[in-house]
Amino acid sequence: MSEDDPHVHVDAKLHAHASARIVLADTFGLVAELPTVADTGCGRRVPYAMTSSRPASVTCLACRQFAAEEHGRAADQALRLARMPGIGVPVEQLTQAAAHHREQAARYLDLP
Repeated sequence: MSEDDPHVHVDAKLHAHASARIVLADTFGLVAELPTVADTGCGRRVPYAMTSSRPASVTCLACRQFAAEEHGRAADQALRLARMPGIGVPVEQLTQAAAHHREQAARYLDLP
């Protein structure tokens, strides 16, 4: 924790680096390094270790709001895709993804 910023933030990319790292490791056995700093939902640049993807761990209110909005957008996008004919992804999977993102958004809005 930093003396001037004791908060835990949300990575503005919602930890896409970590997700990509897992896919690469599972697929090719390659492990890329995670970044040392992250741009956050509130606009700050903090050490990556001071970010979390777990709603209960995030203490920055602006980041919680940002994450809730991003998960809401992801849910909307999944539902739009579910209505498209020939998308190639089962509608059930897309509606489950939308429900997951709605749940995550609600968890970020629910203050600890």
